[in-house]
Amino acid sequence: MSRPLFIALAATMSILSTLCAANPELVDIAKVDPTIVIDLRYATEHNVTGHALYPSGTRALILPSVAQQLAGVQTYLKQFRYRLKIWDAYRPKEAQELLWKYAAKDQYVANPEKGFGSMHSYGVSVDATLVDDWSQDATMPTKFDEFTPQAMMGYAGRDPLVKQHVNLLQKAMAHNNFYGLRVEWWHFTTADWKKYVPYWEEKQMSQSSDTPSPKS
Repeated sequence: MSRPLFIALAATMSILSTLCAANPELVDIAKVDPTIVIDLRYATEHNVTGHALYPSGTRALILPSVAQQLAGVQTYLKQFRYRLKIWDAYRPKEAQELLWKYAAKDQYVANPEKGFGSMHSYGVSVDATLVDDWSQDATMPTKFDEFTPQAMMGYAGRDPLVKQHVNLLQKAMAHNNFYGLRVEWWHFTTADWKKYVPYWEEKQMSQSSDTPSPKS
């Protein structure tokens, strides 16, 4: 077994332990609204790192208030015959460290040792897209974790269907108290995220000269 693979497997086992001992306030999105499609990409190799960062069978966890917001998004989308698909939710800091290691793109991925780290690690952010009534993926600007100019929140392409889908997702999320990330059309954070950042970290950031900039 190669050393990088051994390290990745050891880290995955550590993440499994972390997930099992996750904040007891976190809830399973699928239990709050079973109609939301769950496709955790970091539980597979189909992500930017090429490695599974979560153990197989990992649930999509989130804070209860955020889960209720997602249920509201789902209700909003159903009137247009679309549904939410969740690509990522709560992400343990150990997984964020692996993500940073394998895909260190500072404009997109949060350094776990700097500032807030990732908002995913507090259970306040999700990565989401749309599926239609037949559970087929809606056409979007890019694939998940495709860190290119095309992934910007403000779609500037010429495909009217893609524009329609992006606008619908953004409108549904904004209507339920989420805001997006400028460089990733799929990333959304609850507008109430500051309520859930540990006091010492919030104080640390307030004393820093850096302006907080939540990242993926």
